[in-house]
Amino acid sequence: MAPPDKYDQLLQWFGRLQHAAIAFSGGVDSTFVLATAHQVLGEKAMALSVKTPYIPQWEMDEAMEFCRQHDIRHRVIQAGILPEIQHNPENRCYLCKKHLFSMLKHEAQQDGITIILDGSNADDSVVYRPGLVALKEMGIRSPLLENGITKEEVRHFSRKLGLSTAEKPSYACLLTRLPYHYEIKTGELTRIEKAEQYLASRGYAASRVRNHGTIARIELAKNSIAAFVGSPVAAEVTAYFRDLGYDYVTVDLEGYRTGSFDNNLKNKTL
Repeated sequence: MAPPDKYDQLLQWFGRLQHAAIAFSGGVDSTFVLATAHQVLGEKAMALSVKTPYIPQWEMDEAMEFCRQHDIRHRVIQAGILPEIQHNPENRCYLCKKHLFSMLKHEAQQDGITIILDGSNADDSVVYRPGLVALKEMGIRSPLLENGITKEEVRHFSRKLGLSTAEKPSYACLLTRLPYHYEIKTGELTRIEKAEQYLASRGYAASRVRNHGTIARIELAKNSIAAFVGSPVAAEVTAYFRDLGYDYVTVDLEGYRTGSFDNNLKNKTL
């Protein structure tokens, strides 16, 4: 359980701002940041989202619906795939964040807003997150990170606020489903999105489909693997995935974990 003074500290942090634009994906962290910012700043808080081919449409739909329900100013910016990341380089996140947050800063400035916030939390500082370097270089503020609030604490406070995202599984952009140095193709991104949506519809929302060309490597929670493999659902998933264009459908015995393509990057820097 998170100490209540951490939330009070966060409210005081927002209280020192005149205005803010929040980079809003609709995920657990950015939803909590946006809700808290709106609670303190009211109309002086604005949500900005960027729709790219590697952000699932359902996630954008949920973000728009949240802002509509809570009467929060929200703007969606369309963006393509940056040429510099076309082959999914190891510093993809750095390059992407620099590009997208430049767009967000420009958009916010049209409304006279100079403070841009993101949803990075305290846990993000201990894993491979090259995007954090880009955010720091651009002067983007991360209220959760600055106040030492972890993902578990975000979920705790979200429950207190009655946010529907409190139990929402963590997601990341679809590029994390591709190996590094792999050419990004919009058709494959669409295939991954459909595959993961299908898994979620069968009760496996906390899962990943790692794309290796015509091979799908499914990551499930470890305690779900045995039951899944021996169930009729596995055959249905295999058939659906083959209809999507996968020749082989596999289950990763290590189970679901974030950043499974980052294993060889732990000792690397930008």
